[in-house]
Amino acid sequence: MFLDHPTITATNSHTEPDRIERLQRVYGYAMALADAAGNARFVEKLTQLHDHKGTLIVFWHDAPSGDEQGYFSRAWASKIGDGTTHVEHEY
Repeated sequence: MFLDHPTITATNSHTEPDRIERLQRVYGYAMALADAAGNARFVEKLTQLHDHKGTLIVFWHDAPSGDEQGYFSRAWASKIGDGTTHVEHEY
């Protein structure tokens, strides 16, 4: 079992706690996509997920592949995410 999961934060999380819950669902969605693709190292690359006013910012220890970035784009655009394509990657 992997125990060093990324930090999950959001702007205004104290007044809008649903933002953290949404990020947790998006993280699970992206992890499931990585698992289905056989990408075991995916979780080790992540450091933080942050929701900044509807933009998902994903922070990485190591540069992500296009597929890895796509996991978060797909999750964020889904009904469990924000429903938009506003995703940024920092590494």
